[in-house]
Formats: sequence, structure tokens, C-alpha cells
Amino acid sequence: MGYFKTALLMAAMTALFMGLGYLLGGSGGMLIALIFAGGMNVFTWWNSDRMVLRMYNARLVGSADRSGLAQLVAGLARNAGIPMPAVYIIEQSQPNAFATGRNPQNAAVAVTTGLMQSLSREELAGVIAHELAHIRNHDTAIMTVTATFAGAISMLANFALFFGGSRERMGIVGTLAMMILAPLAAALVQMAISRTREYAADRAGAQICGNPLWLASALERIEAGAARIDNMAAERNPATAHMFIINPLHGAGADNLFATHPATANRIAALRKMAAAAGQSAPRSAPRSSTAPWGAGGSDKSSRGPWG
Repeated sequence: MGYFKTALLMAAMTALFMGLGYLLGGSGGMLIALIFAGGMNVFTWWNSDRMVLRMYNARLVGSADRSGLAQLVAGLARNAGIPMPAVYIIEQSQPNAFATGRNPQNAAVAVTTGLMQSLSREELAGVIAHELAHIRNHDTAIMTVTATFAGAISMLANFALFFGGSRERMGIVGTLAMMILAPLAAALVQMAISRTREYAADRAGAQICGNPLWLASALERIEAGAARIDNMAAERNPATAHMFIINPLHGAGADNLFATHPATANRIAALRKMAAAAGQSAPRSAPRSSTAPWGAGGSDKSSRGPWG
């Protein structure tokens, strides 16, 4: 059902874009809009991972990693049945994470230092598993395409006043309405797709790490941290907010039309229901410290799961 809903929403986004092209320039305008969208999508699809990682000054975790993060990602990637993605760390005190890349063979997972410092090994495994689910489900490519479409629709709507075709077909009032409503509709569709893919990644991530409650506990902790700590890079680039596991911006958390993420309480409730159905109990409490509590180099054998 998740993929079917996503396909319908993406079809609606495409129809909106082509319809806007038709209103601007008739059938020729619709064809130009389609070609333009295709070119933008190919460019963004190919370069999006490097662009966003550079935007957040992400640092690649090399083979000499002693934190145990790369080992944890490798074990979970085996569980997910995908190639190990590149692993990046962002020097940011807000706990958060995201995945990017055009396909599982060219993907990356980025986590903030705040995330590593505030979560237990089990909770961190839940977050990484969620991001790997996005990669396996090709959500990183889907959201790149929808974000590009949304941006292109806004740009076309702003062009409306400069093309006589739209004014002849709709009049000045209709053209002004289109300039406002078309970008709004595109944003709503983009947000709906994002929320759908988050729920799907939660379910798949819980299966990858082995316990839905690890992810539920992590979501609760990340949301509390994100509410207290600013992420200035995200505030400067709000179009990337949908990529993070929890909205990094300081806005409303309600699960409504204008939210890029589902309400965290709803996500936690769904994960707890999933755990209850499987007869799983809550994860053990782990102490919080200024260093990764899950053990440098993966040495904390007592907290290891099936991921390594």
C-alpha cells in the first residue's frame, strides 16, 4: 500500500507539472516542461548525495575508524541485504541522521556527533537501520525527484506572469491564483510522499535491526534533542529537512498536511504495536555520557545484536 500511495502521489506531481506547462504554453509548453523536468531530475539524481553532504560539511569515516560506527553500519547492511554505504559524520550537536544517494550501490549514511553521543548502541542501531531501509526502498531517489519537481513547479508558476499564454487562458486573476496554488499543491504532495516513506522505513528498519523498540526509543530521544538544539545548516537549507529521521527545524510536530515528517508519537505508537505483536520487550536502559555509550570499536559485546 505504501508504494501504491507513493506512485499515485508522484503521478499527481507529474500531472501538476505538465498541466502547469500546458497553461503556460499549450501543448508545446507541456512538452518543454517535461523535457526540462527530465533534465533537472537526471542532474539532481546524479549529484544530490555530494551536494547535500558538502552542504553539511560531512566527514567521511575511513578504514581507520575507531568509534565502531562503520562496523555497526556494515553489520546492519548485511541484514538489509544491500551493499555497505559510505559512512559520514557531521559535527553537529543536534542528534539526527539521514541517508542519501541515487541507488543502494551509490549511497551514504550520515549521522551527527550529537546522535552518537546521546544514544545507546541499540538505539543507534535502530536509527541506522531506518536509514538503510530508505536506501533499500530507493526512497533517497524518490525524494530527490519529488523535491526537484516541487522546485520546478514553483519556478514555472513564477514565470506565469511573463508568458502571455497563461493570461489569455486564465486571465490575470487566474494566473495569480496559479502562482500561489500550484507551488502549494506541489509542496503538499511532496510532504505526503515524505510521510508515507517515513512510516515504511520505520517498519523495515525495525525488521533490519531486530527490535522495533530500539528505534522507538531513539525517535523519542532524538525529538527531545532536536527541539532543544538548533541545526543552523538545516535552518539555512530547509528544503533538505525531509531527509532527516526527525525534522531538524524548529516547527510544529503535528502530523498534518504541512509536516514533512509524521508525528513522532504516531511513529512510536506504530513501532510499539509492532513490537507487542512480536512479543518483544523494551530495550535495557543505557547510561548517557559525552562519548559513544555503545562502545568504541564495537567492543561492547554485551549490547551486540544480530547486526554484529
